[in-house]
Amino acid sequence: MKKLYLKKKTILVLLVVTVFLSFSFKSKFFEIAKQIEIYNSLFKELNMYYVDEINPAELTNKAIKNTLKDLDPYTNFYNEQDVEDARIRRAGEYGGIGISVFYSEKGIEISEIFKGFSADKAQLKVGDLIISVDGQSIKEMESEQLSMLLKGVPNSSISIEIERQGNLLKKEIIRDKVVINPVPFAKMIDTETGYIVLTRFNEKASSEVKKAFRSLKKEGMKKLVFDLRSNPGGSLLESINISNFFLPKGQTIVSTKAKIKKFSNTYKTTNQPLDLDIPIVVLINGSSASASEIVSGSLQDYDRAVIMGERSFGKGLVQRQKELTYGTQLKVTISKYYTPSGRCIQELDYANRTKDGKVPKFSDNGINEFKTTNGRTVLDGGGILPDVLINTTEKTAATKMLLKSRAIFNFATAFYYQHSTIKNETNFDFTEQDFNQFTNYLKSDTIFTTDQELLFKKAYKISEDKGISKEYEKIQEKLHQHKIDEISKNKDILKTIIKEEILQRYYYKEGVYLHNIENDNTIKEAVTLLQNEDKYKDILSEN
Repeated sequence: MKKLYLKKKTILVLLVVTVFLSFSFKSKFFEIAKQIEIYNSLFKELNMYYVDEINPAELTNKAIKNTLKDLDPYTNFYNEQDVEDARIRRAGEYGGIGISVFYSEKGIEISEIFKGFSADKAQLKVGDLIISVDGQSIKEMESEQLSMLLKGVPNSSISIEIERQGNLLKKEIIRDKVVINPVPFAKMIDTETGYIVLTRFNEKASSEVKKAFRSLKKEGMKKLVFDLRSNPGGSLLESINISNFFLPKGQTIVSTKAKIKKFSNTYKTTNQPLDLDIPIVVLINGSSASASEIVSGSLQDYDRAVIMGERSFGKGLVQRQKELTYGTQLKVTISKYYTPSGRCIQELDYANRTKDGKVPKFSDNGINEFKTTNGRTVLDGGGILPDVLINTTEKTAATKMLLKSRAIFNFATAFYYQHSTIKNETNFDFTEQDFNQFTNYLKSDTIFTTDQELLFKKAYKISEDKGISKEYEKIQEKLHQHKIDEISKNKDILKTIIKEEILQRYYYKEGVYLHNIENDNTIKEAVTLLQNEDKYKDILSEN
C-alpha cells in the first residue's frame, strides 16, 4: 500500500512539472509571437504613412542589430554579403585583387597589399583611395555595397580609378584567386630554433602549420617559437588539430558548456602527434583570442610549452552560424569553453551589465585556482596569463584612442612618400627623432582627437565671443601637449607599431617578420629561454 502511495505521489509530481514546463514553454512562445506581430504591425504602418520613403532592408537591419547589441559583441546578424565575407575568412581564398581595405564615404582605402597578387602587380599602394570601379563612382556607398565591387571570378577584369597624393590614376586589373596563408612566415632563427607565425585559424590553419613544422624539421629544427600574437582566433576544430600536433592522442583539449545539451561537448585529440618532445615557447599578447587561447591554454595545462608574452584577450565564448531565410545567418554564442584544467578564461561578463551599460569582469568577484598536469597553479577569469610575462607600459587613455584612430596609418603613408627608400628589413629602426616627427604630425592630423579637445572645440563654437580666440589657441596648444605627453608614456609600444606599419609599405608583411626575428625583444627572450634547458624545465615543473 505504501509503495502504491509513493508511486502515485511520484506520478503526480511529474505531471505537475510537465504541466509547468509546458505552460512556461507556451508562455515564452506566445511572447515571441506577440513581439513579432507588434513589429510587423509597426513596420506596415510606418511604410504606409511615414512622410518620406523608407528603406525596408536598412530599417530591418538596424532593428536586428539594435536587438543584438546588448548581448555580446560576437552574436551578430549577417546579411547575404556578410555571409560571403565570413565564408571567405573561413576558407582563406577568394576571387579578388589581393588587398585589405578601409571603407569610408570617400571610397575604398587600401590598408594592405598582398605580395604577388594582381593589386601588387598593378603597382597599387597602401593609402591609395579607390573612387570608382568600372566607371561607377563609389563615393557615399554603403560598406556592404563596396565590399562586393572588387571581388569576382578569377581572370575577370576590373577597371578602377584611384586617388594618390592628390593625383588621379586609372588601372586595369585582372582578378586573381587570392589565397590567404594563415602561416605567412616560417623560418629558422638559428641552427636549432625554428619560428612559425600563425595569424588566424581558418580552414587551412592546421595543414599549413604542419607543412611549416615539417619543413623546419628538415632544416634541423630542435626547438620551436610558435607566435600566436595578435591572432584573433577562428575555427575551434583547427585549434584542436594544432594542439594535437604536440599532445598525445586521447587528451582533452577543450570542453564546452551550453544551455542546449547537444552543444555541450568534450573535444579530445584524435590523431597521432607530430612531436611530443620538442621544446616549445608560445608567444601571446592582448590581441591573442579565442582559438589562440585554446591552443596556448591546453599546452599550458599539460605543461607541454612555456607561454610567454602578455596576458591574452580573454574570449572564452563559442559561436555557431545558424541559417536564416533569404541567405542570411545568425552568428550566435552557444557555449563557454573550458581548458583541460577546468578554466574558463572569459574576461567580460556580458550577462550582468550595470545600469549604465558597463560590462563587468568575472575577475571582479574573485579568481579561481586550477592545477596543471605537473601541479602548477593557473588562474581563470581573464585570459591566459603567460608563464613568462614580458612587461610593457600600461596603455593610457590617449594611447588607446590613438590606436583606434587611423593616425598611425596616415603618418606611415606620409612617411612613405617623404622617404623614397629606407634601410633594409633587418636594420631599419624608428628613432627618437622619427617619434618626434610623428608627434609633430599629430598637430595636423585631426583624426586623432581626445574627448577633452572635442568638448573644448564644441564650447568654443557655441560661444559667440570671438575675442577669446588667442586664449582658445593657448588652451588648445596645452591640450595638444597633454595628449602628446600621455601617448609618450607608451613610447615603447607606439614605436614598435609605427615601425611595423612603415616596414609594410616597403617590404610587405614579410619584411616585418624578417625584422622581428632579428630585433623583437620577446622573440629574443624566447630563444634565450630555449637555449637554457634547465630554466625551461624549471618553469614547467611544480610551483
